[in-house]
Amino acid sequence: MLRKLSVYGFKSIHEESIDLGRVNCFIGANGVGKSNVLEALGVLGAAANGVVDDESLLRRGVRAGLPRLYKSSFSSERTPAHIGIGIVGSHEEAYRVSLLNPLDSPEPAWSYKTEVLSDGTHEIVSDGVRSKKNLNPQSGLAALKLVDLMPENAAARLMQRLQEYAIYCPNTPSLRGIVPDVQARQPVGLSGGQLAESFDALRKHLESQGDEGEEILDQVLELIDWVADVQTTSHGGSLISSKVPRTTLMLKFTDRFMNRSRNELTAYDASEGALYILFCAALCLLPKAPKILAIDNLDQALNPRLLAKLTTFLGHWLMHNGPDRQLLFTAHNPAVLDGLDLSDPEIRLFAVERNSNGLTVVRRVELTEQLAEMNLQYPLSRLWMMGHLGAVPNV
Repeated sequence: MLRKLSVYGFKSIHEESIDLGRVNCFIGANGVGKSNVLEALGVLGAAANGVVDDESLLRRGVRAGLPRLYKSSFSSERTPAHIGIGIVGSHEEAYRVSLLNPLDSPEPAWSYKTEVLSDGTHEIVSDGVRSKKNLNPQSGLAALKLVDLMPENAAARLMQRLQEYAIYCPNTPSLRGIVPDVQARQPVGLSGGQLAESFDALRKHLESQGDEGEEILDQVLELIDWVADVQTTSHGGSLISSKVPRTTLMLKFTDRFMNRSRNELTAYDASEGALYILFCAALCLLPKAPKILAIDNLDQALNPRLLAKLTTFLGHWLMHNGPDRQLLFTAHNPAVLDGLDLSDPEIRLFAVERNSNGLTVVRRVELTEQLAEMNLQYPLSRLWMMGHLGAVPNV
């Protein structure tokens, strides 16, 4: 797994190191830099793939912006010469880069200033300043070196994880299948497109796993309390208006409270909360999902109690898919905290704030004796609202 993320000079993050677990929740006020943490890892993923440009960033869910807005520039700090991002894995394998983004240059791609790749024992790439060597500064060396590495090499596994990483931010029209997903991926698009196809694959995958898979599928469906069953169909024309755009494969929900002649509906008419549940389940449980992924605003469209229950399942679902799966997500709804078991060292909560100079500060919230004692009286959601965890707006 990816263990230590280091970020220097990226957007609102002047310099931070974050120790990651399996499930990583980032909370904080609006605009403090939660999404910037996710995007820093996205930039590193693009670098690991060999080029950092708008196309490679958008492919990973990183917001495209003006070049000058990527590099941090605080009045209280010296503007850094470059953007530096690095990651260390479970076996001390590491990849780190320093990047120069084109502030005024017509060149579209960012330049690599330095690049280092190690498998924990040997340095595979140890590249100094590119201008001193006859190298293309816009092409990563580490991505090329992967052809020389065995797939089981720790550095190769690290790079594959980084290359697959993406930030998902679903929206309801894409989940309903009525607008195309600009960034289509397997098993589901970054905005939630291909949800019917991903749930069809998920259902088949879990049903092939016997009792354990059936139990997981039941957990998913039980989170949608009005549903008797969810299937997919390519013959759902009678369930949706002919005026509504549709995909070839559609989700078909059966409402357990309605009369049989009128109890079937598609994703177009289903509650958006049901769609978000299926979306999260597909990303956590399908083998084709990235081994490490992020969901920005996991809590959108979900009732607080449903959100807390979903959060309790995330770690278990990831483990069911493989012991090395990881999830990062941001949230604003306090209820998300009540689904986090902070006694599990792989479930981690991070409070994200801006200090007095505006720099993003990321602090892990651990279950200390004092916090555990307070938690006996109040849930974590209440403690956050009361200000005991920090990461609340100064209003």
